[in-house]
Amino acid sequence: MRTMLVFNPNAGQTEAHERELSGAAEVWREHGWQVTIEPTRAAGDGQRLARMAADQGYDLVVAAGGDGTINEVINGLAGTATALAPLPLGTMNVWARELRLPMQPRAAAAAICAWHPHVIDLGRAGDRYFLLMAGIGFDAAITAGIRPDEKRRLGALAYVIRGIAQTLRVRGARARLIIDGRPISSRVLMVVVGNTQLYGGLVKITHRASIDDGMLDVAVFKGDNGLSAVRRLIAILRRRYSEDPEIAYYRARSVHVSARPRLPVQVDGDSIGQTPMTFEVVPGALRALLPVDLPEDLMQQPTLVGGGVRRTLPRILSWLSRR
Repeated sequence: MRTMLVFNPNAGQTEAHERELSGAAEVWREHGWQVTIEPTRAAGDGQRLARMAADQGYDLVVAAGGDGTINEVINGLAGTATALAPLPLGTMNVWARELRLPMQPRAAAAAICAWHPHVIDLGRAGDRYFLLMAGIGFDAAITAGIRPDEKRRLGALAYVIRGIAQTLRVRGARARLIIDGRPISSRVLMVVVGNTQLYGGLVKITHRASIDDGMLDVAVFKGDNGLSAVRRLIAILRRRYSEDPEIAYYRARSVHVSARPRLPVQVDGDSIGQTPMTFEVVPGALRALLPVDLPEDLMQQPTLVGGGVRRTLPRILSWLSRR
C-alpha cells in the first residue's frame, strides 16, 4: 500500500504529533506499506498534496488531523482512484468517531490495516466538497466565531463557549429552500445538510443518512430566537426528532438555500461563505477505507463478514456491478 500521510501540524497538541505520527507510520511499515509523511504549511495544502498523491498513483492518503484536514484532502481526492483514511489528531474527529476508530493514533493505525476500500458519496456546497455535512445559520455562525488559537487551546470547549454566546443573540431568518425543485419557505435558525449521521461527534441530526445512497439528508430547524434553538437541541438529545413540529426532515439530491438576512455556511467545520448557495450530492465521488463492522444503516452496499453476506441478493448484484 503506497501511502501519503498528510499531516496538519496545527491540529491539537503539536508537541505530541511527531511521536504519534512516527508510531502510526511504524505500524503500517510493519505491514509492508510504503509511507511518506507530508506536512501542510498553509490553507489549501491538504488539497494540493492529496491531488499530487492521486496524480502520482498513490493507493491511499491518510489525513492526520481533524475534520478540516480531511475536508481539504477529499477536495483533492474527489473523482480519483486514491482512497482516504483518517488518523485522529484534531479537535472533534467526527469522521473517525463515525467509523468507530480508536482515538489513539497507533491503535487507529493498526485498526486501519484491516479496513477495505469502498466507493462512497460526497456532498458539494457550491464548488466545495464535503464528507460529513454542511451547516447553514446557527452552527456556521459559531464556527466562524472561533479563532484557531482558541480551538487549539480549548478544543471542543471552544465550541461550547461560542455556542452559548451565539444562543443569546441568534434570531431566525426568513429562508427559502428549493428541495429537488420543490420550494419551501420558513423562518429558520439552522439547516443541516448531511451526507453522514454523526454531528459534532455527539448526536445524530441527519440520523437516516447513508454514505452511498445517492442522497443528502436535510434537517430544517425552525424558530425565532435562542430559546427556540435550546428547544430544538433538547429534542435532538432526547432523540425525539419526529415529535418536534419545528424540525422538518427531507431527503434530496439538491438543495438551494437563500435567506434574509444572509446566513453563514460551514462544511465539515470550516466556514466557506454565505447564502444563497446550492448543495448537491455527488454519488460515488470518493474511495474510502472503511471497517468491516460499519453500522449497517450507514451504507447501502453489502458487507462481507466471515464469508457471509449481510445484505440481500439485489444489493449484492448492484454492488458488484460498480466494482
